[in-house]
Amino acid sequence: MAGERKGRRQKTAGERELIAAIRTRADQILGRRKRGILTLGIGDDCALMRPRRGEDLVVTTDLSLENVHFRRDWHPPESVGHRCLARGLSDLAAMGARPEAAFLSLALPEDLTGSWMGGFLDGLMALAERHQVPLAGGDTAKSPPGMHRRGGGLVVADIVLLGSVPKGRALLRSGARPGDGIYVTGALGGSAAELLALERQPADFRTKDKARHPHLYPEPRLAAGRKLLRDRLATAAIDVSDGLSTDLSHLCEESGVAAEIDAEALPVDARATLEQALHGGEDYELLFTAPPKAVVPSQLGGVSVHRIGRMKKPGRGPLMEIVRQDGKRTALAAGGWEHFR
Repeated sequence: MAGERKGRRQKTAGERELIAAIRTRADQILGRRKRGILTLGIGDDCALMRPRRGEDLVVTTDLSLENVHFRRDWHPPESVGHRCLARGLSDLAAMGARPEAAFLSLALPEDLTGSWMGGFLDGLMALAERHQVPLAGGDTAKSPPGMHRRGGGLVVADIVLLGSVPKGRALLRSGARPGDGIYVTGALGGSAAELLALERQPADFRTKDKARHPHLYPEPRLAAGRKLLRDRLATAAIDVSDGLSTDLSHLCEESGVAAEIDAEALPVDARATLEQALHGGEDYELLFTAPPKAVVPSQLGGVSVHRIGRMKKPGRGPLMEIVRQDGKRTALAAGGWEHFR
């Protein structure tokens, strides 16, 4: 536990005890949820859901793998749990969806089923409570030894999230048109800058303070996404998870358009460089397009909004260009995160 002496073996929990602890936490949120499509949560072989008439279901899944998406010696367990849920919620935000239920599958080495697991649940459940997302089920398994560099097992967390949107109204990547303005919420590059600082001095980040930690405790822009959908402002949208350059390229490809970005208009986090803002990734802001004559407010859902460029007809030139302050244009390559590259 948190107060144990250094070197003392953590108390572990069996699978039934572990599931019971998770269910207790999950039932607290479900009991306070005023409305939703989930009618039966943890306890049976399957959860039960009753979709509302006139709505589509939105489903996303996101895998968090130790030493790829987080490191146990860098990231506090509260951060790992928070990030696990935040990544999926950000996908729902990009579709303009309302979260309805989460399903968590978790593989753990035996020695982490005590206080580490408690911290993980603290982080995940605090974010779930804030956005009223009930944990409706999942699976647990013992991670096999020998996978970790210290000989133990790796932590693997897979989150499945269900959301809902009015029928036929989900925000897609494929709706952008030439002439549309390009917008982004919040600031960019802060997560990449914090990750670099975390790598250099991990001890400086062993705190439960979640304020202004864009890498450890990113904030999914659910309110902004739902406002975009409700007010019919966006023609296309995506969340900035792999880096602005990479996610913008996805949006361009799906919409069949090219993009021009104004370097001076980019909202670069005070701790970050331009390169981190363009390619750093894991900012979990919303990148969206809107018609030329659309009146896009300077804030959506309590977060700032910035116009950073425009969409163009595709031609012989590069898919994406960045325009510097002196007017010089250079090709912008997709330089963000990509697995297997």
